[in-house]
Amino acid sequence: MHISVVIPVFNEEKSLDALYSELRGSLDSLPSVKYEIIFVDDGSRDAGGDKLKAISAKDGRVKIITLARNYGQTAAIVAGFDHASGDYIVTMDADLQNDPRDIPALLEKVNEGFDLVSGWRRERKDRLISRRIPSWLANWIIRRATGVRLHDFGCTLKVYKKAFIKDIRLYGEMHRYIPVYVGRIGGKIGEVKVNHRSRQYGASKNGIKRIAKVIFDLFTVKLLLGSSSTSPLYFFGSWGLGGILLGLLCAFIALAQRVISGSWAAGNYLLLLCVFFIIAGFQVIFMGLLAEINIRIYYELGKRPIYSVSQKTNL
Repeated sequence: MHISVVIPVFNEEKSLDALYSELRGSLDSLPSVKYEIIFVDDGSRDAGGDKLKAISAKDGRVKIITLARNYGQTAAIVAGFDHASGDYIVTMDADLQNDPRDIPALLEKVNEGFDLVSGWRRERKDRLISRRIPSWLANWIIRRATGVRLHDFGCTLKVYKKAFIKDIRLYGEMHRYIPVYVGRIGGKIGEVKVNHRSRQYGASKNGIKRIAKVIFDLFTVKLLLGSSSTSPLYFFGSWGLGGILLGLLCAFIALAQRVISGSWAAGNYLLLLCVFFIIAGFQVIFMGLLAEINIRIYYELGKRPIYSVSQKTNL
């Protein structure tokens, strides 16, 4: 088995030595496994880049991709995917909250015939209000909307068969939706309970505000992967018809008020507000759709990457 471990890094200087040591211990214990470790420095502003170079100088299996600036976790993961040579790709965080000792269990699950195996942080060591409750809510929404029965979409610790992800194009914050894409093309998805540890250094880069991004990306995933991706008129037409019927209902109520009480429709501020919100809402939706289509054309037809590499080491 040839595996590539992809680790996005952003300002995790204090964690890197311990992470590398634990990874070596876990991966060296696997029999008949060839591996590489790809650190993707996502525009870190600390001394983490120098520390990674020192590690790479001692171990040729450690590869470094240095991005020109901070592009975000999804772009960093994509950069790792693009440069991975393994048939299986493991992703994990650099903050030591994911336990490298769980990697053998994930690989063992893959060998049972799964194409993607996700970690499940059943006992999370994060703050209840700012991390665990938003995560639970986001996972519940994604399960209900996509039909993919994973408990923990946000867990970075996952194993992928490269054949199932090599053609997936990711944007925004969509790395958490990779299981949805894999399931869409017929991949078999599994889940393993993993150890989750308290953060030792630094502060989390995620929070409650991440839920808004999750929900917006979910709308995009549903649109692009659902039946509306091939017949958007049905999707938007149904909403448009609903708006028209609502407008007719408002007009009927205004007319009834005119007949019954003698009030003019022009003086009915509720009717005016209803018309305004319907028109404004659909303008926003259609502008969002056009923007999404345009950005897909920009990236796909032009084959433009979503990140820029400033330096590579051992690659």
